Amino acid sequence: MTTVRLPLFPLNSVLFPGLVLPLNIFEERYRAMMRDLLKAAPEIPDTDPAVSDEPRQFVVVAIRDGHEVAPSAAGMPDDATTKEAGAGPAAGFGDDPITSFHAVGCVADAATIRERADGSFEVLATGTRRVKLLSVDASGPYLTAEVEELPEEDGDEAGALAEGVLRAFRSYQKRLAGARERSLSTGAELPDEPSVVSYLVAAAAVLDVPTKQRLLQSPDAASRLRDELKLLRAETAIIRHLPSLPATELTRQQTSLN
Repeated sequence: MTTVRLPLFPLNSVLFPGLVLPLNIFEERYRAMMRDLLKAAPEIPDTDPAVSDEPRQFVVVAIRDGHEVAPSAAGMPDDATTKEAGAGPAAGFGDDPITSFHAVGCVADAATIRERADGSFEVLATGTRRVKLLSVDASGPYLTAEVEELPEEDGDEAGALAEGVLRAFRSYQKRLAGARERSLSTGAELPDEPSVVSYLVAAAAVLDVPTKQRLLQSPDAASRLRDELKLLRAETAIIRHLPSLPATELTRQQTSLN
């Protein structure tokens, strides 16, 4: 079993392979993480230092319990904030942090890490591959995790399932847009590769974190697509009978306030 240790970034959301994740980093523990990632990928002469072709990897994991933002005091220096507010690497996650996180996460590659004048960071990362958390270490300035990469397999009838999910997803989009009295752009080309379809739909559908986590943990693309087909049909039926919905954007990617 091949494992690797990577920085750990807990969120109240699920990241899927291939999906883009914008982050607004202001907590000291995550600032330290970004500074180390910048050191790990040396600046290339005559290029934007915020952008790198070298991997800057960390693991995004969804939180079971706890808080993704530790207590802080506005206007205080970073070291004082960390000391007085108790914002250590495991703050908000209890004595045994791994119990606060779901067992499967996603490795993110931060292609852009831009430091602001106030020491906070603007980060743009992309999910790359699923991993299983084996252990969590809180001895450093931020959490790290030993992880094992999970295999990516299509499974039986993945191609046919992907076609069915895409049809159901288009119907879901139309119902959702109609319920919100909004127009739906149909010009965008959707992929046809089963694993890509499964992750795109899982990320784009309006589902709660436990459901998205279940989809991330599916053993293969076919299993994930079967689950999504049931979910999309059920959600579409609900929307048809309950047209008045909260104003949640279908494919909105929220910027984390970490």
